[in-house]
Amino acid sequence: MQTASSVSTSAVPAAAGQVSVIDRLARGSVLAFGLYLTGAAITYVAQLLVARWVGSTSYGYYAYALAWMTTLAYVAALGFDVSLLRLLPAYCALGQWHLARGVLQYAERRITAAGVAIMIVGGLVLWRLSHSLPAEQLRTFAVGLILVPVWSLLWMSSSAVRAFGGVFSAVAPDRIVRDGGLMLIIALLTFVDGARFDASGVMLTSVLCSFTGLIIVRIALSQLRPRAVTHATPEYLKAIWRLTALPLVLINVAEALMNRTGTVLLGGAGQTIDAGIYALTFNVAMTVMLPRTAVNALFAPLVSELSTRGDRHQLQAVVTRSALWTLLSSVCIALPIMALAEPLLSWFGPDFVRGATPLRVLLVGQVIASGFGPQMFLMTMTGNERMAATLLVGSAAVNAVLAAILIEHMGLTGAAIATTAALIVWNLAMAIFVWCRLGLAPGLTAHIGVRGRAAKRLV
Repeated sequence: MQTASSVSTSAVPAAAGQVSVIDRLARGSVLAFGLYLTGAAITYVAQLLVARWVGSTSYGYYAYALAWMTTLAYVAALGFDVSLLRLLPAYCALGQWHLARGVLQYAERRITAAGVAIMIVGGLVLWRLSHSLPAEQLRTFAVGLILVPVWSLLWMSSSAVRAFGGVFSAVAPDRIVRDGGLMLIIALLTFVDGARFDASGVMLTSVLCSFTGLIIVRIALSQLRPRAVTHATPEYLKAIWRLTALPLVLINVAEALMNRTGTVLLGGAGQTIDAGIYALTFNVAMTVMLPRTAVNALFAPLVSELSTRGDRHQLQAVVTRSALWTLLSSVCIALPIMALAEPLLSWFGPDFVRGATPLRVLLVGQVIASGFGPQMFLMTMTGNERMAATLLVGSAAVNAVLAAILIEHMGLTGAAIATTAALIVWNLAMAIFVWCRLGLAPGLTAHIGVRGRAAKRLV
């Protein structure tokens, strides 16, 4: 049996083909990383302005509502923001243009219906709770519900653009237009007219900027979609798509909750200021994920393409190289943030400095996760979304239980420890599956000669 390291270096006679695949991934990842880095900088400045202008209490309302809207939007997306990255490259590689057209139409219609339904139900729930919530928080949630259908369609459309090879036009509307517009509008209104914002005003601005991003990405999709897809008669495999949707919805919701458990638990307990501090701290820590997210921009559709062709050698090379890139880049980002945690957070206001220790804990977890590489997309793009959902839901449950216990005794730091522990457990579980079931060396283990056991099949 070959070692995974030999697979990635010497087992492929056609080295030129492997270099070509790695080169595609590298070019796309560099472009995506530049976009995500720009988006992260814009997000940081936008959140800085928001936190300083509205204060820690209003920022807590905004962050708490945003955590819920993100989770609900992932529910409304019905998993198509992930499944399209697998289905569209596969259909195009096989020349099944009618199915590509069909899945696009099916996704658009179902997501729109789900988003509107969730918005209506959410409005009814708020009406029932109207007498028990502060007026500002109630307004913020009411306005935020509009984000559910807007974000779900935005993410689905961005995934379709990525599947058709459009990295810039897929990333920029969501990562740059949304927060960039928020930053510009608030700055202009505040400095020109002297306007003051509360949480609901910031949320309304977010809605307007997100809708602008949706329009831009829809235009990009119409331009990048192959003519063969545009002119094909749509064909629907509804039963298969519905079967795929459930685990992907669970993945999206569980991942959203995994990232926002601390914010939700703190906000639900009435600790509004702490909820805002933790949300901001987590967002800063997420900058370490930028290299991993950038690699995923092309990694996901590339894995779908390679697994459809049955090219296991190049798949192993892509997995190993991606993990190396993400780890090195993440370390370079994490170290200066750890060293400058207090000054960075102090810019947002004196209350936010309390997030320095939780920030360092979260950064450690993100760096460790980066060493495993983009395992979630490796599983979902090879047809193992059910096991991926099982592992992530289990880890999210661990996170919730640990957070509920540790927050009571350690506050913000307890929430960070719970999330970091759950993140490491989750990645270890995925690595074991990738090694045992897919026969691939997970993350950087190929570099140390770990043998991947032959998989029964690679879907």
